[in-house]
Amino acid sequence: MTVSARLPIGGRIDRARPIRFSFDGRAMTGFVGDTLASALVANGVRLVGRSFKYHRPRGILSAGSEEPNALVELRSGARREPNTRATTVELFDGLEARSQNRWPSLAFDLMSINGLAGGLLSAGFYYKTFMWPAALWEKLYEPLIRRAAGLGRAAGAEDPDHYEKAHAHCDVLVIGAGPAGLMAALTAGRSGARVILADEDFVLGGRLLAERHEIDGNAAGAWVAAAETELAALPNVRIMRRTTVYGVYDSGTYGAIERVNDHIAVPPPFEARQRSWRIYANRSILAAGALERPLVFANNDRPGVMLAGAARTYINRFAAAPGQRLVVFTSGDDGWRTAVDASRAGVSIEAIIDSRANAAPSLAANLPAGTRILLGGAVVRALGAPVIQAVEVRDASGRMSNIQCDSLAISGGWSPSVHLTSHLGGKPAWSERLAAFVPGTLPPGMAVVGAANGAMSLAAGLANGREAGAHAAGESGHTAPSSPLPKADDEPATTTALWHVTGGRGLAFVDFQNDVTTKDIGLASREGYRSVELLKRYTTLGMATDQGKTSNVNGLALLAAQQGRPIDAVGSTLNRPPFTPVAIGALAGHHRGKEFRATRLSPLHAWAGKHGAVFVEAGAWLRASWFPRAGEDWLAAATREVKAVRSAVGVTDVSTLGKIDIQGPDAATLLDRVYCNTFSTLAVGRARYGLMLREDGLVMDDGTTSRLGPDHFLMTTTTANALGVMRHLEFCHQCLWPELDVQMATVSEQWAQLAIAGPRSRDVLARVVDRQHDISNAAFPYLTARAVTILGGTPARLFRISYSGELAYELAVPAGVGGSVAEAIMTAGSEFGIAAYGLEAMGMMRIEKGHVAGNEINGQTTARDLGLAKMMSTRKDYIGRALASRPGLMGPDRWGLVGLKPMDRDARIVAGAHLLPIGEAVTTSNDLGYVTSAAFSPALGHWVGLGLLAGGVAGVGRRVRLVDLLRSIELDVEVCEPVFYDPAGERLHG
Repeated sequence: MTVSARLPIGGRIDRARPIRFSFDGRAMTGFVGDTLASALVANGVRLVGRSFKYHRPRGILSAGSEEPNALVELRSGARREPNTRATTVELFDGLEARSQNRWPSLAFDLMSINGLAGGLLSAGFYYKTFMWPAALWEKLYEPLIRRAAGLGRAAGAEDPDHYEKAHAHCDVLVIGAGPAGLMAALTAGRSGARVILADEDFVLGGRLLAERHEIDGNAAGAWVAAAETELAALPNVRIMRRTTVYGVYDSGTYGAIERVNDHIAVPPPFEARQRSWRIYANRSILAAGALERPLVFANNDRPGVMLAGAARTYINRFAAAPGQRLVVFTSGDDGWRTAVDASRAGVSIEAIIDSRANAAPSLAANLPAGTRILLGGAVVRALGAPVIQAVEVRDASGRMSNIQCDSLAISGGWSPSVHLTSHLGGKPAWSERLAAFVPGTLPPGMAVVGAANGAMSLAAGLANGREAGAHAAGESGHTAPSSPLPKADDEPATTTALWHVTGGRGLAFVDFQNDVTTKDIGLASREGYRSVELLKRYTTLGMATDQGKTSNVNGLALLAAQQGRPIDAVGSTLNRPPFTPVAIGALAGHHRGKEFRATRLSPLHAWAGKHGAVFVEAGAWLRASWFPRAGEDWLAAATREVKAVRSAVGVTDVSTLGKIDIQGPDAATLLDRVYCNTFSTLAVGRARYGLMLREDGLVMDDGTTSRLGPDHFLMTTTTANALGVMRHLEFCHQCLWPELDVQMATVSEQWAQLAIAGPRSRDVLARVVDRQHDISNAAFPYLTARAVTILGGTPARLFRISYSGELAYELAVPAGVGGSVAEAIMTAGSEFGIAAYGLEAMGMMRIEKGHVAGNEINGQTTARDLGLAKMMSTRKDYIGRALASRPGLMGPDRWGLVGLKPMDRDARIVAGAHLLPIGEAVTTSNDLGYVTSAAFSPALGHWVGLGLLAGGVAGVGRRVRLVDLLRSIELDVEVCEPVFYDPAGERLHG
């Protein structure tokens, strides 16, 4: 049964705007301003989930992003989202929430039987349990582990929402909009500096929203409202609510997630659900506050046990009472404030138990007379199931007694939120005064203020914020005007460390989400896992979605006690991004599905489409594959296109080839070092085929490079490797040879490029190239590269390069005129029967000519393997030269490039088939190589192939067996030279 726990007055909720939502199918009501957790508290819901390992009943522990227990599934269908912290979910109308990690129901979970096996499921049990017998691993252990692993259920359908990425620049980034953060943003904003104020909450104010403080004699809420109004009015300040800064990266870069539309059921059309920000800040101010630590005692995980600061939050901010009969257990001053605020709200304070024997008498000044106070005492066990009904208490003299209650507020002190200070490797420092870690070495440009820096009082936080804001503004070239510091109470905030209350019967939990107990930590230490990083991995302490925010300090203290060392000697684990879980969709942004890698269209795409092209994905591009006519399939169309090129003329789009413009006095030197052949001797106006090796001596890429001027080269790469080659060149220049005076830029998108090939290609170009340019065979021989004008003055570059083996040219024009130039070429060639051809025809012709491509340049072949050893210079050094000479890469039995013809000319050679000796068993030990490329040869009238064969061309004339077991193909083939057509190359010189 649930009963309303909504307080009749108070809170920062809008009671005039009710919200309907459901939890586990039960309809409930909250208000605008609620979180899901506060609405559940207000509706009297105590049990919200089950723990991961033991399936113990769990309730809401905290009120923020540190929550380890209240993980729920939100929404349904394709928008279902597991493992969402109810404490950070802004309530919206129609919200559907479900508990998780239970079956068949939350109240009756059969998996809670795991709790009876607690002795067997201790730290590292999975390392020990599933080792023997080995035969049971696949049949029993692995299926059981897979079924038990994980929390919640991912949606079974594609996410219908979309996500965005955005960038922002500022002088000062303020992280956290509590009192210190607001004061820092105000100070820096008043100076004129560009300020971004980011806070994960949907309202500003931080802890001030949950407290009854006064600033300048008025309620703190009035100061927050005034500060927000002023910041909103400053044009140089951006306020980013619902935004979590989750990571700190190099050079003042910060990652942040903005929950743009998570607070409504369905995002509006064309709006993102979440937005991933990359923020570049000159200076940053971390005002992330502090996280309250739970106290560790037997059954401290019972629903109804809540952090004292969280209980105060639900009472003051949300007007929701976490219980009607409250016991407060604290080791410092802060827990007393919860008792005072709860009492004012009408909650009965059954007892205040302070582990300190000498707590200040003034702490009880505002409590009702007769309130039971136990100094020097401790709660040793929570009683009741599934929710707390009483506590077992030990007083200062050691006497035990039970106190009836329905809720327990615990406070073990506050730990500064140092996570973001550690993302670049900085280690936090231990503070005995606070019994907590405080920021140590900070990321460059970062300052830490307020509770995040150990300044736990309101007055100190405001002073910190103003000082840091002024300093950050000054570092950014701005001067903050002087202004009076708001007056606030310097409330007491002392605490005494209390890491473990012994003597209670039952498990005492350190990490609530992963069910790590004090016994687990003791066992890990005894078994030798004495390093904090090993402890984390052996016990899973701090490895859950809350990243150990409520557990790590207690766990480290217990480990230190086990070893008899101080906590600062034990150290802390390394904090890594993200600060809180981040949806993968937000990191991907629009890059998913077809937009994972944007489909690129050639400048000639529309032209090809107009002429009936069938397009195929080629790397990141859509390229014309063939141009069918009525009744033609791909083979008939490609065969016709090849015959047109061989007999007359054809035109195709080669714009997708990578084009890299390289200029500078040392451009030739760079090319000599990255190519295995020499380019410094290349004359201006000439082109040369180049082969590029990796450092390990294997071929990386090939292409032609043209010298357009003494210090100006244009490199072409294969379509697929354009980005990789550019990255390689940049690395060579920046890291290997930074002294070279050379600049480079990719210009692939700037030029449309057409290949015009065939015996009549020069005749076609003569009608397009302006008359003052002589393109005769004598004036424009093979491998010439020259700037020309076409069609009455349009600038262009003409290269005499052949991929087809025919007389051929490549014409490059500005991308914007590519389509019209292609049409002009088609018109000029109509008299000669010009045909558009695509990738299939190109593949046929390059295989006929034995040209290697990506199938052969596959990351496993050397220049020698491909028959290109003569290109490897012996007069200069270059990348890959040394390792290309390793004996294993030069052996006579290495697989080398050969041609393949079927003995039965009607048979079809298929790529991927393996080559074996005739009559030998089809086994890997008999494997001689494989077919890399295959095509029908219109010139020969049958199928041919290129392959890598043991011994290479030494096997020419040999017969081998081609076997493809997947397609049930077996046939005999003849090994031949890889050039099937015009082996002397007479036609390309015509």
